[in-house]
Amino acid sequence: MGKYKIGITLGEGGFGTVKFARHVATGEPFAIKILERHSVLARKFHDQLKREIGTLKLLRHPHIVRLHEVSASQTKIYIVLEYASGGELYNKIEKQRKLSEQEGRKIFQQIIDAVSYCHDRGVYHRDLKPENILMDAKGNIKISDFGLSALPQHLGRDGLLHTTCGSPNYVAPEVLLNRGYDGSLSDIWSCGVVLYVILTGDLPFDANNIALLSQKIVKGDMKIPKWLSPGAQDILKRILDPRPITRLNMAGIKAHDWFKQDYTPAVPYEDEEECTTIGDASVSIKQQTEEYDSTSPTQINAFQLIGMSSYFDLSGFFEKEEVSERKIRFTSTYLPADLFEKIEGIVSTMGFQVLRANGKLKLMQRRKTTLSPRSTPSLLVSAEVFKISSSLYVVELRKSYGDSSLYRKLCAKLSEDLGAYKCQHLQKTHSCPMPLCAL
Repeated sequence: MGKYKIGITLGEGGFGTVKFARHVATGEPFAIKILERHSVLARKFHDQLKREIGTLKLLRHPHIVRLHEVSASQTKIYIVLEYASGGELYNKIEKQRKLSEQEGRKIFQQIIDAVSYCHDRGVYHRDLKPENILMDAKGNIKISDFGLSALPQHLGRDGLLHTTCGSPNYVAPEVLLNRGYDGSLSDIWSCGVVLYVILTGDLPFDANNIALLSQKIVKGDMKIPKWLSPGAQDILKRILDPRPITRLNMAGIKAHDWFKQDYTPAVPYEDEEECTTIGDASVSIKQQTEEYDSTSPTQINAFQLIGMSSYFDLSGFFEKEEVSERKIRFTSTYLPADLFEKIEGIVSTMGFQVLRANGKLKLMQRRKTTLSPRSTPSLLVSAEVFKISSSLYVVELRKSYGDSSLYRKLCAKLSEDLGAYKCQHLQKTHSCPMPLCAL
């Protein structure tokens, strides 16, 4: 498949298969989900697929499966993911029956690190279980399967989530009660069930039918083995509290004595281009010495061109509107050197600072707030040029952080001044035969 050499089948499902693959140039291993497009649409799986891909694009953490690439043909969808050679946590527990407290605590610490990172970014997994937690060759975990995840736009007017979803044995009682629930606290409950399974090899709540299982979960009807250490018993009891208001939250878990033993917090990956810290509203850009080479814009092949065209555009298929707005493309007939010069001139008049780094432009606008006398970034955007032919280029604008309305104004201004409406193929606004002119 292009730059990937496909290998053995790792798994099969109703929509397609998961294949082991290696990057031809680097030899790096990957897992590629190959989905049948007609099956996805026929079985109404597209919303779940959009959600998973849109969510994974937002997350960069050592304990979350990394999304590397999404491509498509007329019949198939290809999702290139990080390869976790250790398989599912479920298989490890099943093989060993249960894990020691020391090993279980390390895994639980990594789970909490990853889930806490998701919550800090407004992502709630909603289907945490050992089958969705993978392991690498070193025994470190990788959370996967974000198909049921929720983002801030899924919250109701009351600020709560209302969709009942998840795996029955791992779902929180407030989800079952169908009165609205806090996504963070419901994920924490599921983490508690996972910890119980890791340390005991059994489910804390189990029954022969859903009705009885639901009753047990809502009542918190479980038994914690006395042979577990007092610390393990305490943290399980406080996480698996059926009352969300008194349940241990993320801060409480991280402050718990049992959890803190030999704990080294994971460090999220920095983006290759920029590192954004939302907490203090500061944005630092890695200093790059490599300047943009105007004679060699990024080349794209025919397969990538199909994926970028309006007919096979994947952004609307895989992402919610709010997510897809982060990346906007338009075509232009200006040469790359002229494009970057003109972009710099336009955005400078709009109050943006411009940096050239690694073949891209970084556009930043800063502002002063009443809470901070020093200026803070209000918008950070990267601009990159892709070559389609000797006379046609694609400009891709990607928002890394900041004000969405300001970003839309910036995109509208650049596309209006530099975009496809200047097409020289037919010298007309709407009749250009080049498919990317519609982007």
